[in-house]
Amino acid sequence: MNSIILDNNTKIVPSKVVCIGRNYSEHIKELNNEVPEEMVFFIKPNSSISNSLVFPRGNSSCHYEAEISFLIEENKISAVGFGLDLTLRQTQTKLKKAGLPWERAKAFRNSAVFSKFISFSEDINSLEIELYINNELRQKGDVSMMIHKPNEIIKEVNNFLDFEDGDILMTGTPKGVGEFKVGDKFTGKILYKSKLLIEISLEVS
Repeated sequence: MNSIILDNNTKIVPSKVVCIGRNYSEHIKELNNEVPEEMVFFIKPNSSISNSLVFPRGNSSCHYEAEISFLIEENKISAVGFGLDLTLRQTQTKLKKAGLPWERAKAFRNSAVFSKFISFSEDINSLEIELYINNELRQKGDVSMMIHKPNEIIKEVNNFLDFEDGDILMTGTPKGVGEFKVGDKFTGKILYKSKLLIEISLEVS
């Protein structure tokens, strides 16, 4: 089973990653999607979790999506981390047009890449995210830009499924998603009140 690591080096094995789609207005616009009438969710299994950035073999294109991610314990946020939701966009587009589920595009191996998680009990509304690729800022956002805020998402999720202790919530991606390739260098940051809280550096293999 795949695990994530806390700042005290404790290993946690999530049963799943719960993801909300279309949670930043500008990201919805950049993909020419419609604003959903209710929250859109999908699940990534434990096998999708990774601490390294691996380009999906057998595919010519893959998109990155940087997301503020939370560790959930007792249905509450206990830690925060930087996450990448890797997406086979061409496959996703075909599946959406056919009215089919997204798992082939979202739930493949190593498609949920995480930093260490830092214990967190402060004001989540003051969290920000930044993604740099080859030293160029590609994505930047914060909780105020989310259509649905993290605690609201947790409440909605609990209407139809259960968070197991150690599960992860990914809260959507700001605008700036795009393709990447083997050899690209990623730097992901989580900031709290504009001060660096988490930084991760990854090279695509």
